[in-house]
Amino acid sequence: MNQIQPQDLASFLRRYRFPGGRVRGIRVRQRSEKDIAIEFRLSVKTAIKDLGTEPKPARLKLRLSGVEEFRVQMRPNLAKVKIADARIAHLNGLFYLTFDALGLAPTERAEVFDFRASELFAAGRTLEWEEIP
Repeated sequence: MNQIQPQDLASFLRRYRFPGGRVRGIRVRQRSEKDIAIEFRLSVKTAIKDLGTEPKPARLKLRLSGVEEFRVQMRPNLAKVKIADARIAHLNGLFYLTFDALGLAPTERAEVFDFRASELFAAGRTLEWEEIP
């Protein structure tokens, strides 16, 4: 798997279009009491490179290791079919990610409290990714 460094996060986010994609699966692994990892399997599309071509579908696996906090929750009466918004940020030494709509403008920067208010978020020390064929 490819590890994402904080300085490479912006270029990684430009490679794929997360809104409109789907969360295919979530796996929580607890190796010890303090060593928790979460894997997200996603169906997304690649970023548009040429205006004449359609974006290609892609399957991603994101692994967040050294997880310190997370929430996977489904509220009643809310249909969760597609990813409405996806945010990944490096704040206070941790990678925060969510696949839930935060209600922020596209140019607004999400803060820790925005991620914690989400129904699907996780925060951990290392973030890795791979494209699944």
